[in-house]
Amino acid sequence: MKLLIVESPTKARTISKYLNNEYTVKSSVGHIRDLPKSNKEAIDIKGGFTPHYQIVPGKEDLVLELKRACEEAEEVLLATDPDREGEAIAWHLAQICGLVNSKPKTTIKNQKLKRIVFHEITKEAVAEAIKNPRGIDENLRKAQEARRVLDRLFGYDLSGLIWKKVRYGLSAGRVQSPALRILMEREREIKAFVSEDYWVIAAKTKTTKREDLVLVCTKEPRDEKETNKIVSLGKSGAWVVKGVKEEETERKARAPFTTSTLQQAASTRLGLPPSRTMFLAQRLYEAGLITYMRTDSVSLSANAQKQIVDFVTKEYGKEYALPQVYKTKSRTAQEAHEAIRPTSILKKSAGKNPEQKRLYALIWQRAVASQMFPAKIFRTKITVSVAEDKIPDFVATGSRLRFDGWLAVDQGARGEDTLVPEVKQGDTLKLIDITTEQKKTQPLNRYTEAGLIKELEKRDIGRPSTYASIIKTLVDRNYVNRVTKTLYPTDLGEVVNDFLEKNFSGYISDSFTAKMEDELDEIAEAKRGYVETLEKFYKPFSRDVASKKDIGKITDLGKAPSRMKCPVCRGAMIIKLGRGGKFLSCARFPKCNGARTIEGKEMEGPKETGEACPECKTGKLVEREGRFGKFVGCGAYPKCKYIKPGTGNQQPTTNVKCPLCKKDFITARRGRFGEFYSCSGYPNCKFTIKAKPTGKICQKCNALMMEGTKTIPERCSNKECPNHNPHKIKTA
Repeated sequence: MKLLIVESPTKARTISKYLNNEYTVKSSVGHIRDLPKSNKEAIDIKGGFTPHYQIVPGKEDLVLELKRACEEAEEVLLATDPDREGEAIAWHLAQICGLVNSKPKTTIKNQKLKRIVFHEITKEAVAEAIKNPRGIDENLRKAQEARRVLDRLFGYDLSGLIWKKVRYGLSAGRVQSPALRILMEREREIKAFVSEDYWVIAAKTKTTKREDLVLVCTKEPRDEKETNKIVSLGKSGAWVVKGVKEEETERKARAPFTTSTLQQAASTRLGLPPSRTMFLAQRLYEAGLITYMRTDSVSLSANAQKQIVDFVTKEYGKEYALPQVYKTKSRTAQEAHEAIRPTSILKKSAGKNPEQKRLYALIWQRAVASQMFPAKIFRTKITVSVAEDKIPDFVATGSRLRFDGWLAVDQGARGEDTLVPEVKQGDTLKLIDITTEQKKTQPLNRYTEAGLIKELEKRDIGRPSTYASIIKTLVDRNYVNRVTKTLYPTDLGEVVNDFLEKNFSGYISDSFTAKMEDELDEIAEAKRGYVETLEKFYKPFSRDVASKKDIGKITDLGKAPSRMKCPVCRGAMIIKLGRGGKFLSCARFPKCNGARTIEGKEMEGPKETGEACPECKTGKLVEREGRFGKFVGCGAYPKCKYIKPGTGNQQPTTNVKCPLCKKDFITARRGRFGEFYSCSGYPNCKFTIKAKPTGKICQKCNALMMEGTKTIPERCSNKECPNHNPHKIKTA
């Protein structure tokens, strides 16, 4: 028997179709070994940072099954993913199954164990990989192990300190913390921003051919007096065309997707969180539909490029096809890998569900567009002199598509034509109306998920494959709230970041994080040793952590405004960090329990109701004051997070059963950014919808229907369903 092992059951099913029963294909279902949760047992620091692995809990039977299969097999192929993580999984399989370790390539064909890699799951790619096996790449494996050990040492030591100084259960991370710092830097800029008034001045005119021409003043005055002067002179002065500038510009197609650019585009255009994008891309890869989705290369194989060019020539015409070779700007990119592309460009649509189909379409469009001519756009700028140049010029700009080029494939990137009438220099215009609109200057926008990924990549923080998990961790730890793709730092995130910036700024700086990534890459390239890298980091780091053990707790955030007096003793108050965010506490606590919300509303202390918790059966229910009013919850929090429906941020709804768990009912809740609806069984069931459920089921996709608007009274809660926004589909 010949055995082939992969890490994914879906991948196993896809590959088995191509092997004509020559191999038995089995899956490890991801990692089979990992570091134990206890840090004391995980790494032998004095013994050269040796990790002590254990079988992932629950996988004991699977490991026995794989061991038996390896013993019986005459040949074992390890076909895990072509990256550091995949190399590590292959190494763990070889170790735990008692297989021969890697040897030079010249003798690999004589070994029972063979490592094969491919970047797309197609019959041809798998066959080619089987013909060219190799040993396990120890350098890649060591680089992954170094990253895992480094992150464990960094996270556990620093997280343990944060538990003592802020709150139990929080965390810090080598890449997560710099990402939080970037978000907080922007947040401080926004808070410090002082808005100013300005005026936009627009004029509606008619040309000599009586065509409408709308112009905008080139200056946006900060002063109303200056604005009125421009309007006054504009009404009385002559309007003469000062110049007409016409030029043809090109809009070039972008390179095929890398991991980073795919996450950014999917967030911006499809509204998908990075973690969801990677999950869907993984499914498309395992089904053999796209190439490997963890890559920082923009190159295409010669065969793939030819296939795309031939397709474009046949579908759109020879004038659309333009073979192009893209070079990756990142100095750490692995050019041996390919960009993310469809395995067959002839397959225009693919995927098992609407989400997969939308992501596949995005990947397909980007790959095809990359081998097409630029779009040609004709731009016109009309400059008008007003009142003999006594006031600033007014301008009108327009554009129209002369040749669609790659936009023929990607219609969503096209935009709209803005046409302006034909005028000549010296023409006079007739003023019809001149209007002003008062506006305020705005601070920089908060980072969106796509924006943060772009910034992390720009600063060389982390690697593309880690961006999704970075953002997910920040959200899961409640350091950040995600609201329609925008990331808002929380009070908790602000406090943790301030603590790290004050005490460990060097370890969460751009330069330190980027340097560590370079050193990990050097281990993969056999230019740097495993032990020396970890020693160089850990010795000074552990000393710095130990030196901060005696600093005080940082849940006290300073004095409250003097007008805020304790509601009990009328004494001074301080700002504190609680589980619900910032609040005001009596400075004499615990002698006085007086407290207010951060807005100044009086808070009452917890009171037992006398009822037992229906969730954990051991805790007592307690009435407390929270951010959204009084609520009744389990007194054993945080071990039990039960909140009684109908209290605090939960309000009972009609008896609509949760479609996910089928046990509990949907409850209205109130969060930081307004009302939403979720299962009353949270956190055991995490089903949520944005609007109030109607209790009906969508006839198209079986999802829950929810209340809509005046024009669409009811719509499906599933974003991918046509019934989610029937008005938009109807008018498209």
